[in-house]
Amino acid sequence: MENYNKIWRFFFAIMLMAIAVQQLIVADFRPVILPYAYPAWLPGRLIWTWIISIALIMACLAVIFEIKARSVSIIMGVIFLLFLLLLHIPYYANINPQFLGAWGNAFKMLVLSGGSFIVAGSFPKDTNAPGLIKQAEKLIPMGKYFFCTTIIVFGIEHFMYKTFVATLVPDWIPGHLFWTYLAGVALILSGLAIVLNIKARLAAFLLSLMIFLWFIMLHIPRGIAYPYTDHGNEWTSVFESLGFSGIAFILAGRQNGAK
Repeated sequence: MENYNKIWRFFFAIMLMAIAVQQLIVADFRPVILPYAYPAWLPGRLIWTWIISIALIMACLAVIFEIKARSVSIIMGVIFLLFLLLLHIPYYANINPQFLGAWGNAFKMLVLSGGSFIVAGSFPKDTNAPGLIKQAEKLIPMGKYFFCTTIIVFGIEHFMYKTFVATLVPDWIPGHLFWTYLAGVALILSGLAIVLNIKARLAAFLLSLMIFLWFIMLHIPRGIAYPYTDHGNEWTSVFESLGFSGIAFILAGRQNGAK
């Protein structure tokens, strides 16, 4: 699996590039990056949308073409983590802190941060990296915990919001509630297995395969069926599922934790 890391990193980079392109098209941040109309004090929101989107595209190209890719991935991980701590958490804590479902984009941001650190760990160490980058490298082992936290929470939500999740199962598949429960169990167990290092590589591989199948069977058809809903949010989900599977594939290929 590790021999295919270029492909899995490509999945992750394509996800972020697609989100950035969407932002340029709709002229605003996608909620996975920044909640709608928040923060109110941010001046020149459109300008910042363009700056961050273009920077994100350039960073992803650096990852794909392996140009200072480890350092770039670490920087992305730190920035995404700051977005989570300084923007997402205050926003969702203020609007509806008890409703777990409302925190979805915050948990996705946690994946973007963790995924960036996981991608960084898939590149060789750069002995010439600046001192701040070397300090930030200490966050690389946290990547799998960030990622798995979201995976476990999303698994729990399959039980909390089973009626809604069941509607996402394609109509041609019978037993919608059964697949909802099965997916929830699979998410929870795979996340725990990776965190606790219990058959972690097998768990990560099965998780990556499951998410990739959702990418093909669930998200692409929904993206085609509802291309304009919420400024193309279904297509955001398409690329998120691709990127999340890429992160899990990288974890499946690891020999001994973070590098």
